[in-house]
Amino acid sequence: MTSSILQCGTKQLDLSRPSVMGIVNVTPDSFSDGGDLYANAQLDLSKTLSVIEKMLNDGADIIDIGGESTRPGASSVSAQQELDRVLPVLESVIERFDTLVSVDTSTAVVMAEAAKKGASLINDVRALTREGALAAAAMTQLPVCLMHMQNQPQTMQNEPTYTDVVAEVLAFLTERKNSCMTVGIDSKKIILDPGFGFGKTLAHNLTLFSAIDQFVATGHPVLVGVSRKAMIGQMLGLEHTEQRLMGSVALALLAAQRGAAILRVHDVLETKQAIDVWQTTIKDED
Repeated sequence: MTSSILQCGTKQLDLSRPSVMGIVNVTPDSFSDGGDLYANAQLDLSKTLSVIEKMLNDGADIIDIGGESTRPGASSVSAQQELDRVLPVLESVIERFDTLVSVDTSTAVVMAEAAKKGASLINDVRALTREGALAAAAMTQLPVCLMHMQNQPQTMQNEPTYTDVVAEVLAFLTERKNSCMTVGIDSKKIILDPGFGFGKTLAHNLTLFSAIDQFVATGHPVLVGVSRKAMIGQMLGLEHTEQRLMGSVALALLAAQRGAAILRVHDVLETKQAIDVWQTTIKDED
């Protein structure tokens, strides 16, 4: 059974109900909100903190800060670029707000430095496969989210193929979980993410979505991130990410109903309201 409390450094995350993770991309080129926080090629820290404050007021349980775009075809960034983007925002958030902060990174030095600054969780789209990442994550003693991605952002959508997408993604995450435990990461601090949109076609994504319960059955908290993604655009015939609000909220709610513990979203208020309505109906039924 998954514990209802996840210890995240000095803070705790209550997983007895779905948690909402607000996405903060401090990058100029993310797929949905890339560049929104930039002015004259520089990150606007004041605007970034205002966005984060609104997310927290809207009910975000976690703020997820990422300094590397992992959209299809994204360019790679250096470790120093990531540090320069992430650490000032992380420090400011820790100083100003009483919240859990996740750092979305695959880079060992970013994990280590973020932990020193007070990060609560490591969220890695590469499941700690980069050089030094596994050891760095273990040293932090923070929870880790392991995500599945076929290939790398530059190539992941170049004709992704699977024989059995659910079995293969589960096998990969199980292998990565075992690698984590081998270096001393507590099994109770491992979160799994099927990686919707990361090296998957729409058919793969839908098959995985229908199998969320199989990931939940592993006993680990499951994170689902489908917010504004191409799969929603493909289902609804919507080209622009800003048109995908209703689809994003609907999929987040469906994921929660299938047992997802953490919902990674752009639209915190709307997602939180949907979850609150659903939770209220469950209480009434009880």
